[in-house]
Amino acid sequence: MIKRMISSLTALALVASPLLGAGDRKETDRLENCGMVIKEVMDIPDNIPEDLIDKADCIIVFPSVLKAAFVIGGSYGRGAMTCRSGEHFTGPWSAPTMMALEGGSFGLQLGGQATDFVLLVMNPRGAHSILSSKVKLGGDASVAAGPLGRTANASTDVTMRAEVLSYSRNRGLFAGLSLEGSTVRPDNDGNERIYGKKVEAESIVFKGAVAVPSAAQKMVAYLNQKSPRNTSEAATHK
Repeated sequence: MIKRMISSLTALALVASPLLGAGDRKETDRLENCGMVIKEVMDIPDNIPEDLIDKADCIIVFPSVLKAAFVIGGSYGRGAMTCRSGEHFTGPWSAPTMMALEGGSFGLQLGGQATDFVLLVMNPRGAHSILSSKVKLGGDASVAAGPLGRTANASTDVTMRAEVLSYSRNRGLFAGLSLEGSTVRPDNDGNERIYGKKVEAESIVFKGAVAVPSAAQKMVAYLNQKSPRNTSEAATHK
């Protein structure tokens, strides 16, 4: 009887283990894809101006978002957010928190193609707001379509006032895109799956509560290599 019970439990564990690991694999894939998008963005200065990335406190990436995700009510894109560590965002890039981008009419025809979204968070207020709760872009946090190209005028009024600068990439081409009306929030379930415990987004980014997961190590190392210093006026005067 006992042998039979042990055999049954062993068989159940073997069946369940792939299911238990499926969510973890998805989060791992997302982190790896986020790293690929960031590298491709920063390797080509004509995409997003380098000086804007250097002035950003945080970067959020939602890779391979499909049109269908915004057609079905309640669906969303998923990605990750990393910030410069330290009280004044002057330290190395942090371990990432998983993030969710929820519906809203973007006025964008994706044409069935997967689209990458990249958001630059340009000041501490925007960073703290997004990490602490669900934020409506254009309402709780100001958002603007980001300028493109290494010679783009990154000092325009709209760029300097916006807390978030947003971009999209479809069919290999980047464009500034205002995500006004959509919402961004921490994906706490995703964080639990990737880190193996319940952990708040703010604790991940600001308190160093967890180590950088292996799936994000290349992304974080690349950011530290390409943009090691926060050159924003607020950071350089701290």
